Amino acid sequence: MPDAAEAPVILSDVPGSFPRSVLAERHPALIKKVRDAFPYGPPQHRALDALLTQATQGVIEPPDPEAHDRHLWEEWGRAYVGMSWFDVPFLWSESYFYRQLLAAVGYFGDGPWQGIDPFRPFKQAELHTGEADEELAALDRLAPRPLDEQRQALLLGSLWGNRADLGFAVGGGGPGSADSRLVADDSGLLWSLLPEGGAATLCLVADNAGRELLPDLILVDHLLRHRRAERVVLHVKPYPYYVSDAMTADVIDCLRRLTGARGAAAEVGDRLWSAMGTGRLTVRSHVFSCAPLPYERMPDDLRQEFAEADVTVMKGDLNYRRLVGDRLWPATTPFEEPTAYFPGPVAALRTLKSDVIVGLDERTEAELNAAHGQGWRTSGTHALIQARR
Repeated sequence: MPDAAEAPVILSDVPGSFPRSVLAERHPALIKKVRDAFPYGPPQHRALDALLTQATQGVIEPPDPEAHDRHLWEEWGRAYVGMSWFDVPFLWSESYFYRQLLAAVGYFGDGPWQGIDPFRPFKQAELHTGEADEELAALDRLAPRPLDEQRQALLLGSLWGNRADLGFAVGGGGPGSADSRLVADDSGLLWSLLPEGGAATLCLVADNAGRELLPDLILVDHLLRHRRAERVVLHVKPYPYYVSDAMTADVIDCLRRLTGARGAAAEVGDRLWSAMGTGRLTVRSHVFSCAPLPYERMPDDLRQEFAEADVTVMKGDLNYRRLVGDRLWPATTPFEEPTAYFPGPVAALRTLKSDVIVGLDERTEAELNAAHGQGWRTSGTHALIQARR
């Protein structure tokens, strides 16, 4: 691991910075969006108002003494209680905000709102759009193409599907498709880790639900169908997280969306449904998936699971931040260095929506900075595929 002193942990205390805008602008907007999406009662409204004030003007308070996960959050961040939200690690403050939002709407409580996903309306709206219809219909046009073209197209579909991240949309960002391109492409190495006709186990750590999870599942079907993977373990979140992150319920929603479609999309849905029944596709969730920590600090059982996989693919911006560490690394830091701790081959598919980046060559970084300043890091207009054995 490179010297962390050369890569300070990202905070939200710099006026005008991207992390500052998330806490000061995106989170208040999200509270309003959630409040308007459900007919919550006065207790939930009061709790949401209190969270808004606390997160923008107050200090970090501990979870309720009766909270089921209080011991975890004490372990993960006892030192931050009483501090400004803007003065603690950005990854931690973001994660704790979502955990407190769930508490405010009664997700963890014993009342009638227990287990009700406050982000479900947004996920459903994203899943049932004309754009989603068009993307599924495109599978019929892709089917006659050679397998290698299909495989690469589906990989890129999974990659760029990340631009449907609803959390990003809340902040007013857009994909800027005219300027979209890859800044790093290790797809050849990724495919070499999943050789044709092999018996590989792939761990896919999912990011968002809706229109991002659909192409993820379509790629999984292709890998299983054409024996680039014998088994896929799909890691999802155990509870709602970061607006649109996928849970088991979202996987089922996507499978139903596929099986209810026409043509090739319906066939994909049927095969995936069957694959879950036979165990070739397994859905897994782990509490650490919602931890405000880098994967370097993963528990032993999760480390063992990743170690047993032939390759683990991390989808999306948040998983990338946790994979390499949410730090201001020099952009030319080799991808292999901050991921050296990872217990097996690992790859990242990510559109860029935060300041963290490693693995670029000097020329690419210079060209990006000259053309876009630092905006290319957070605009969602650029993407990467990075991998290491």
